[in-house]
Amino acid sequence: MADDLSAVARFLYEAGTLKHTRRTGWWMAGVNDPESVAEHSWRASLIASVIAKLEGADPARAAFLAVWHDTQETRTGDVNHLGKKYAPAGDPQAVTADQTAGMPDVLASAIRELVAEYEAQDSPEAVCARDADKLECMLQGIEYKAQGYESAQRWIDNSRARLSTETGQRLADELLAQGPLDWLRNALGEKA
Repeated sequence: MADDLSAVARFLYEAGTLKHTRRTGWWMAGVNDPESVAEHSWRASLIASVIAKLEGADPARAAFLAVWHDTQETRTGDVNHLGKKYAPAGDPQAVTADQTAGMPDVLASAIRELVAEYEAQDSPEAVCARDADKLECMLQGIEYKAQGYESAQRWIDNSRARLSTETGQRLADELLAQGPLDWLRNALGEKA
C-alpha cells in the first residue's frame, strides 16, 4: 500500500480524545461527571443498528453513521443546546474535511460522505442514526434520573419529542415503562 497513513494515525489519536470529552448539557442537570462523547456514540451506534433493522434499513450503515456523527467534537468540543445560542457549533462537514485532510482519498471521501449523509438526513439509515442519537440521550437521562438527578427529566422529554421513526418511538415507550435495572432482575429470574 503506497498511501501515507500518517494523517490516519493522527486522527486515531485525535478520536481518542472523545473518551475524555464530556457531554456538557448534563452539567446543567447537575450531573458532576457526565458520560463522554465516546460513550454516547458507542451506545447510539448499537441503538442505530437496532432501529434500522426493525425499520427495514441497513443496520450496519446506520451504526456506521452513528459512530461518526459526533467525531467533529474533537475539534469543537460538545457544544450544548444553550451554548449554541451564543457560539454556534462548527459546521460538521467543514470540520470533517479538516480532520480527513491528508488521508488516503478513498478513506477521506468515505468519511466525508458519511458525515454529509448524516447531516442531510436523506437516507433511511441517517434517519435511524439520528433517532438513535436522540434515544440514547433519553436513555441516559432515564439512568441519571434514577441516580437522583431529577432535572434530567427535561432531557428525557425533549429527546422523546424529537424521535421520528415508529421503532424509535416504540422503543422510547418501552424504555420509559422499565427501570434501568429491570434487565438485571430479569436475567436473575427475579420478579419485577
